[in-house]
Amino acid sequence: MDSRRKFLRNAALIAGSAAVPGSALLAREKKPEKIFIDGDENSPYKNTYIKNIFVTENEFRGAKPTLVPAPTFKQAREILPSPVWKGNQQAIDMYWRAWEIAVKNIKDPAPQSGFPCSYIDTAYNGNIFMWDSTFITMFARYGSRAYPFQQTLNNFYAKQHPDGFISREMWGKTGGDCFHRYDPTSTGPNLIPWSELAYYQQFGDLSRIHKIFPVLCAYYQWLRLNRTWQDGSYWSSGWGTGMDNQPRVQKQYNPIYSNGFMTWLDTCLQQLFIGKILVDFGFYTERWQEIEDIEEETKFLKKYIREKLWDPKTSFFYDRYADGSLGTLKSIGAYWALWTDILEPEELKKFVAHLSDPKTFARKHPIPSIPADHEKYQADGRYWQGGVWAPANYMVITGLKNKGFGAQAFDIAMKHHQQVMEVFKNTGTFFEYYAPEATEPGFLARPDFIGWTGLVPISVMFESIFGITSNLQDQTINWDVRLLEEHGIDRYPIGKDGLLSLRCSTRTNVKQKPELVIESNVPMKLKLTWGGGSNTFDIKTGTNKI
Repeated sequence: MDSRRKFLRNAALIAGSAAVPGSALLAREKKPEKIFIDGDENSPYKNTYIKNIFVTENEFRGAKPTLVPAPTFKQAREILPSPVWKGNQQAIDMYWRAWEIAVKNIKDPAPQSGFPCSYIDTAYNGNIFMWDSTFITMFARYGSRAYPFQQTLNNFYAKQHPDGFISREMWGKTGGDCFHRYDPTSTGPNLIPWSELAYYQQFGDLSRIHKIFPVLCAYYQWLRLNRTWQDGSYWSSGWGTGMDNQPRVQKQYNPIYSNGFMTWLDTCLQQLFIGKILVDFGFYTERWQEIEDIEEETKFLKKYIREKLWDPKTSFFYDRYADGSLGTLKSIGAYWALWTDILEPEELKKFVAHLSDPKTFARKHPIPSIPADHEKYQADGRYWQGGVWAPANYMVITGLKNKGFGAQAFDIAMKHHQQVMEVFKNTGTFFEYYAPEATEPGFLARPDFIGWTGLVPISVMFESIFGITSNLQDQTINWDVRLLEEHGIDRYPIGKDGLLSLRCSTRTNVKQKPELVIESNVPMKLKLTWGGGSNTFDIKTGTNKI
C-alpha cells in the first residue's frame, strides 16, 4: 500500500496535470543530504537575505546541544497528572496509553542535525513539523514536570534564517529545511506563539517569553513581507496551511502546491490571532513599542477579513479569488475566527450554528474538515476532504468555550472523545485522523499517532470534558462542571512548584451545585460554573471543601 505522502503527491500531480507540462509529472522528490543557508560556502544559491534585526537576538541559533534523557514511562507516570472519571475506566486507560506512546517518542537530535534540544517526535516520517509540534506541545505541557517537552519548539527557533524565515518541516537526520524559503509550500501555519502563550499561562516562565519574543516577531514579519498580496491579504498553499488536499483553489491550480493567486482565509485569521498574542508578549517584556507595525496590521486584518471574506448571506467566511469573488468551500479553517473579535454576537451565533447542522459538520464523528454536502466530501475522510483531525477539532472546541458556547463545546468534545475512544478500544492505539461517517481511522491514517492526537485523551478530556483550565497570571483555576459522574485530576501542575488535586463528587442533575475537594500547595482562586450558577472561591494551601 502506498504511503500517505505518496498518495498525496500522486493526487496533487493528477489534480494539477492540466496546469503543468506533461514532463513535470515525471518529477520525483529529491532528498538532499544537507541543506545550506543561502550564501554558505557550499550552498547552491547566492546570499539574497534582507536581514531582520530581531534575528540578531535569537539565542537559539548556534546554541550548544542541551540533551535531556527521557524518563521511562513508569518514572513519568509517578509525576504526570492523574485523572479520575468514575465509571469511565476506558477513558483513563486511553489517557495513560497516550502518555506511554508520547514518552517513547522522545528523541535526542541526530549529531549532525544542529538541533539543540531533545524533543518529542512528530510520529510521522522522522522529520519535525512546525504545526504538529505546536499542537503536540499544547497537550505535552501537562507533562512538563516529567519532561521539558516545550523545548521541542527550540529546534525550530535554532534554524531561523537571517531574514526571519523558519521552515515548516525539517529533515530529522540533517536538520536542514525541506523546502526553499520562497517555495509556496515552505512554511506555516504560524501557530507556535499560541502554544507558547498556553505554556506561559500555566507555568509563568517569563524568561522564556523574553527569549522567544524576537524569534517569533521576526518570523511574523517574514510572513508579512513574503506571503502577502498588494492588498495586504495573505496567501498560502495546501501544504502551507497544513490542510493539504482541501478543494480550495480554482481547478486550473494545483490544490497542494499552488497559492492559486488567492487570499487564504485561515492564514489571514491566524495572523490576526497571532499578531495579538505577540502584542501581549510585547507588553509582558516591555517591548511593545518595537512591534507597533504588528499591532497596526492586526487592525487592518480585522477590517479586511470582515469586509472582504465574510458573507452575511450564508453567515460564513471564505477564501477570495484573484478576481475578487469568494470561494464556496466552508472549510473548518474558517473557525479560526473564533479566536478573533471580528463578528458581532448575532453574527457569531449564526456562524457557530453551522456546526450543529447535520447536513454539513454535525456528522457521526464531528467535525469533518469540509462539510458533508460538498461534492469532494469523502466518508473515509480522504485526508482533508472530510477527515476529522485532532488539532482542528481542538481549535474549534476551545474557541467555542472562549466565546461562551460552553454547551456546544462540551457536546462536540464528548462525541469526538467517544469516537476516538471506540477506535482505541477496537485497535489499542490512536490515529493521525479519523473517518467522519464511521467509527474508524481515516483513509491511510498513521497508527500510534502521538503526535497531535494526544490532544484528545489529554487536553480535550481535561479542558473541555472535565472543564478544568488555569491561568497563572490571574492566579485562577476555572472549573466549568458539566459531568454528573465523579471526576477530577490529581497532580495538576500550575506555576513553578504548584500542585493541585481537584475532585468533584457525583451529582444527580446538571443544576445541582457541585461538591468539590481541592488540595493545593499554593493559594489560588477558583471560578466555578455549573448548570445552576457560578461563584468564585479562594483556594488556600491545604484542603479546601467547597
